[in-house]
Amino acid sequence: MRILTLLLLVFSFSFSFGQKTIFKKYESDELKDIRDVSIYLPKSYEKDSISNFPLAIVLDGHKLFDLYVGVSNYYSNQDNAPEQIVVGIDMESTRNKDAGYDITNSNLRTDAKRFYRFLRDELIPFVEANYKTSPFLTIVGESLTANFITHFLKEGDPIFNAYICLNPTLAPDVNAKMQGFNLEKMGPMDNTFYFYLSGNPYAKSEKLTKIQSYGKFMKSVGVENFHVVFDELKSSPSSSSVIGEGMSRAFAKIFEIYSGITQDEYDKNIKELDPPSAIAYLEKKYLDIEYLFGSNIGIRQRDVVAIEDIIIEKENGDYLKDFGEMILKLYPTSEMGNYYLGRYFESGNDFKSALEQYRLGYGKMDPADPNADLFYQNVERVLGK
Repeated sequence: MRILTLLLLVFSFSFSFGQKTIFKKYESDELKDIRDVSIYLPKSYEKDSISNFPLAIVLDGHKLFDLYVGVSNYYSNQDNAPEQIVVGIDMESTRNKDAGYDITNSNLRTDAKRFYRFLRDELIPFVEANYKTSPFLTIVGESLTANFITHFLKEGDPIFNAYICLNPTLAPDVNAKMQGFNLEKMGPMDNTFYFYLSGNPYAKSEKLTKIQSYGKFMKSVGVENFHVVFDELKSSPSSSSVIGEGMSRAFAKIFEIYSGITQDEYDKNIKELDPPSAIAYLEKKYLDIEYLFGSNIGIRQRDVVAIEDIIIEKENGDYLKDFGEMILKLYPTSEMGNYYLGRYFESGNDFKSALEQYRLGYGKMDPADPNADLFYQNVERVLGK
């Protein structure tokens, strides 16, 4: 029931926020054929003239395009993922030809190699030339096409940052193929990569065993900037829910850096930091968001508050001044920066400067704000000193 409710929410978001989908007949020189392509532009695309948007290539678009768009809208509206441009390729009648492999050596067949080059050399450059894309690219496949997308890992200069393989129908020696692709090459690269693999507890045992072996192998790669998640989804209530649950869980992992600071992130990465390191962590998090996703969203106020205790309680509050000045730069109309500067000066018994900062902060607040009276207590306290 929980998963059904989530999927209903996903599809309600998919059709409720004024998205624009362009349907295109793409005439391919490589394929000598015409393909039906759907290009989804997010709701902010026309409004935002500055930002670029991550690009997702969704194979099996006849099945997965609406699902991916729905999950993307759901996560972006929760501020847990950036808005994305989504390109779906209809493969209903061409899947076996476009994604087929030779069972004797696991190599792509001739038609699949053409389809590979169509994606790499035609479709992606076309989208990047005509739409405002960021450098972050995702590719999605299910069953046979999930096996197909693993071949992009052989590229010396990776095209994709994220790979979503849902319930793959894997080639016989896929593990040996991956070894030949030398995934360790990603280690020195100044970039971040994600590989999400989901199984299906309702699949035939032979297929499931192969997926489990592949998942174990991929998790053993051990490259720091190549993040691998293997979800067996044993608790999924039905076979039909596996793909939807896998897609949502893939988003949660791939875009976790975009989300605000969670309790888990705070406990693992921030809790033990000293004040300058906590400030640096926060700044780097948002630089990474801008670099990866093309989203200059500014530091969220709730993330500023998340590291407040470290700044105030550690090293005698000596970094309150740096903290306050950073917040004033980020949020010049907010009282928060003045508050932290006031705390800094008050702790050093510079009551005149503290009073000035508290008064400046109070002056930015709406008198109707229920917190205004609480904030003014800072002024009264310093006046009493």
